[in-house]
Amino acid sequence: MSNSDPLILTETFEHVRILKLNRPVKKNALTEDLGWAIIAAVEEAAREDEIWIIGITGAGDAFCSGLDLSARGRGESASPHSPQDELLDELGWVSRFPLVMRARCSKLVVGGINGVAVGAGLSLAMATDVRIANRRARFLAGYARAGTSPDGGLTFTLPQAMGYEGALRFLVEQEMISADEALKRGIVGEVVDDADFEARFLEYCTQLTGVSPIAARQTKRMLGAASTAIDLEAHLKIEIANARRGLQTEDSEEAIKAIMEKRKPVFRGL
Repeated sequence: MSNSDPLILTETFEHVRILKLNRPVKKNALTEDLGWAIIAAVEEAAREDEIWIIGITGAGDAFCSGLDLSARGRGESASPHSPQDELLDELGWVSRFPLVMRARCSKLVVGGINGVAVGAGLSLAMATDVRIANRRARFLAGYARAGTSPDGGLTFTLPQAMGYEGALRFLVEQEMISADEALKRGIVGEVVDDADFEARFLEYCTQLTGVSPIAARQTKRMLGAASTAIDLEAHLKIEIANARRGLQTEDSEEAIKAIMEKRKPVFRGL
């Protein structure tokens, strides 16, 4: 890979946008440049009405091996912020993974875990909404080994997937687990043989476009709201308002019509 190669390879298949981390020689280790590039690519896809599903995976034989320690402190800041905003920024790029993918992007984000997901790479994986792994994938938190606690929202996303005790043990015991073990523990939702992974990853992302994008986005929003501290009455008011809003869309009319006519609906995102 040369310095002119893109940090992220982007492909669009109808309503699916696939983002592929492109530092295969480094096992897609995260630099500040790559971190901000991921955020920008997700934000761009989130703004495009024709993109309904976002997939994130890695080039080569890894998803993301974590922070590239050899690149720390080198070169100018890749932050898109002004110097003053950068000084005031309390999050940085790694903390924006869950903020952008979970809270600010209401489109479904699918993680294609095609190899190791370690440290900040695991945080990136867990910031996605659903995850498919290939058989050779391996998962490790790694933070305790470096004498620090997790970042990238891992203390938020991991307990959601594994439960409190499961997440705590995984973080402090520092066990590297296989894809099959990750499936048992709830870190991923599906494991695929290596040879079938790319086809299945795209197939699943495409499958999700069979749901009305408005319905999918509202569902994600409500699950996100329900998984944080909430005022139940206020939450239920939002829930019913969203349901009513959804029923007023052309996609909802098409879905109901398709049910009555016993056919597959054709959604337009309207």
